Amino acid sequence: MSNLSSPAPRTSGRLVLIHTGGTIASRPDPGGAGVTPQRAPELGEGLSGLESVQVQTYQPFNLPSPHVTPRHMLELSRLIAGLDADGAVITHGTDTLEETAFFLHLTLECPFPVVLTGSMRHSAELSGDGPGNLRDAAQVALHPSSAGRGPLVVFGGDVFDARTVTKVHTSSVGAFGGYPGPIGRIDQEPTGPALRYFAGPEARHIYAPPELSARVEVLYAYAGWQGEGYAEAEARADGLVIAALGTGNLPAELLPLVEATRKPVVIATRTHAGPVLPLYGYAGGGATLRRAGAISASFLNAHKARLLLMLLLSLGLEKAEIKQVFEDGLF
Repeated sequence: MSNLSSPAPRTSGRLVLIHTGGTIASRPDPGGAGVTPQRAPELGEGLSGLESVQVQTYQPFNLPSPHVTPRHMLELSRLIAGLDADGAVITHGTDTLEETAFFLHLTLECPFPVVLTGSMRHSAELSGDGPGNLRDAAQVALHPSSAGRGPLVVFGGDVFDARTVTKVHTSSVGAFGGYPGPIGRIDQEPTGPALRYFAGPEARHIYAPPELSARVEVLYAYAGWQGEGYAEAEARADGLVIAALGTGNLPAELLPLVEATRKPVVIATRTHAGPVLPLYGYAGGGATLRRAGAISASFLNAHKARLLLMLLLSLGLEKAEIKQVFEDGLF
């Protein structure tokens, strides 16, 4: 039996907090009908595991997450790459948090852990979840076991990989999940925070173009879809992602459209979990789409596949190179 134990958590260090807005920074707008980002959250003093932490704060923007774009994500990536710290925490709105996390996973190479978090309840609500999530994220970011894992998402005590995490509920405080589940867990024990990982760090592949020059659009498959909107999207974009049915299948009418497209077409699934597989040989089935030149998104959902395709196209990769990245899981 192994007698290895997890490294002790840091009780000091240099932590960078990067605030971007979202519900965790929101309160009811006195002049409006709802809540809006107003004031960045603060890390409470004297927290267990954070007693002697030096905190440096940045706020590059203050936006609800539906207003966050890939260019904001690129700004964050460049900001973090220039920091000298032991760990960084990004507070972010939950609607697009998983996309920012995955973008950073693909573009950011830095020696310290980066953790994203947010909240489902604004700061004026009863039982707001922001302070606890921020504390957990800071403890994870400064823990030696978090090194080498790439950007992580911490929510409700669960620690998620940026590749698989997704928002699974519109309003629950347990809003984040994603198959096959969290890769770790942080709990507050009487003696302090206890962080446990269920898997070791994995190698990452970095794709960091100088600019985001490519446009990628997402189309969503449904019963009876005959390709409405496909031609217009294909004409506008440098590449397409289709959230297809099941293991990556489409109505028969889409097969000749995909076959005629010379730009990369990536097939994801609209199903909550599971890979895209070339199983079915009927017109529009996954096997026929692959023969027509479509690229499998593997286990990535459509909005994450879009970001990866955008980065690869912005780097000038050819279709065959893009296919290799997706289908060999080089992300």
